[in-house]
This record gives sequence, C-alpha cells and structure tokens, in this order.
Amino acid sequence: MEFFAGIDFAALLPFIAVGFAAQMIDGALGMAFGVIANTLMVGVLGVPPALASQRVHIVECFTTATSGISHLLHGNIDKKLFFRLLIPGVIGGVLGAYALSSIDATVVKPWVLLYLAGIGVYLLVRGILYPPKIKDAGLVAPLGLIGGFMDAAGGGGWGPIVTSNLLIQGADPRKVIGTVNSVEFFLTLTVSATFIWQLGFADLAGATLGFLIGGIAAAPLGAWAAKHIPAKTMLILVGVVLTLTSLYGAYSAFG
Repeated sequence: MEFFAGIDFAALLPFIAVGFAAQMIDGALGMAFGVIANTLMVGVLGVPPALASQRVHIVECFTTATSGISHLLHGNIDKKLFFRLLIPGVIGGVLGAYALSSIDATVVKPWVLLYLAGIGVYLLVRGILYPPKIKDAGLVAPLGLIGGFMDAAGGGGWGPIVTSNLLIQGADPRKVIGTVNSVEFFLTLTVSATFIWQLGFADLAGATLGFLIGGIAAAPLGAWAAKHIPAKTMLILVGVVLTLTSLYGAYSAFG
C-alpha cells in the first residue's frame, strides 16, 4: 500500500496514453511500438532519449508477453514460423546488445529508417492492389538474426524489419503479425535483462508504471484487431504507419 500511496496517478495519465496508443498499433499491425513510443515520449512529453529507450525495453517485457498470449488465444500464430524466427532472433538480440557498447548505432539508424520508409510505401501499394497469392516465406532465419540485432543495437526495429519483410514475401498478414509479436517477447526479455539488472524495478514506481499500464491494457485489443481487420486494410495501415514513423524518425536522426 505504501508503494501505491507514493504514486501520483494524475501525472501518469500521459504515459498511460502513450503506452496504450503504441501497443494498440503494435498489436494490430505487428510493428512500431518502440518507434511510436519513443516518438511520443521524446517529441511530445519531453523525455530524454536514453531514458525513453530504457523505459521502452523494460515495458516491452510485459506488453509482448500479454500480446503474445492474446495472439495465441486468437489463433494468430504460425508454429512453424515461430520456431524459425525464435532462435535467430534471440541470437541477433544478444549480439546486438554486446555490440551496442562499441558500435554507434545512431549512424546506421537513419539509413535503416529510410529503408523501412521505402518498405512502407511498397506495402501501401501492395495493400491497394490486394489480394496477392499467399505463400510461405522463404527467407526467415537471416531476417530474424538481422531484426534481433537491429532491435538491440538500434533501439528498436524487430517489428518493422521482420514483419514488413515477411509481408513482402507474401506470407499471411494475420499469421505474420501474431507470430512476430509472440517471438518478440523472448527477444525483448533477452535484450532487456541487462537494463533490468542495472536499473532495478525502482523506476516502475514512476512514469514507466503508467507506460506499462497503458501497454498491457491495449495488448488484448490489438490482438483482436489483428484477427478481425481485413488483410487489405491491414496492409494499407502497415504501409502508412511504417512510412510516416520511419520518415519522422529519419528526419529527427538526420536533423
């Protein structure tokens, strides 16, 4: 009770809103939690970039678990694709976490964001021309390795890199989004272990708690949306969200 008595819940409302909006979009579209959350916290709420990144990683341990369970209950997970992504993704995440101390990921990140913006435009066009022929994705393991590495070393990118490229290969959008979200829990847990070890749980009493509340509340709704939104609409939304957030991130990074 003393823990909750010291919390100013009114001050947490903006962070609850950020967590809810970011996870709702991520759960429904399979990407953009980190990009959207960082953009809103840094650009709108004025949170320092380093602290914003730390909060995203800690909170994602909980939101991805909730989202993964929700997708499992809604039948959005492809088991074969799940295991093809899991091990390479975790390995990439570990390598990226170690590389972060010696590689300046901020130099690479703007170019990655421009690449993702191009992918977003492609998916937008593909959504407008939908339906394509659904087929199994061929390039999975290297994609998981790269996505995991960039997520750890670049402060985000698992969803945009992995989801967008699997969609380009023609995989079922609903299964891709559910599976990528589910694998992300194990990736985030691996990458975030260092942050939790260094920071402890004290910060959860502050703004991160609001971020966590909003993210967990939105996770089941995002999974429901992924199951019920038509694939054509989903592809168009993915294209729009990915293009806008990536261009904004690239503009901010270059600026």
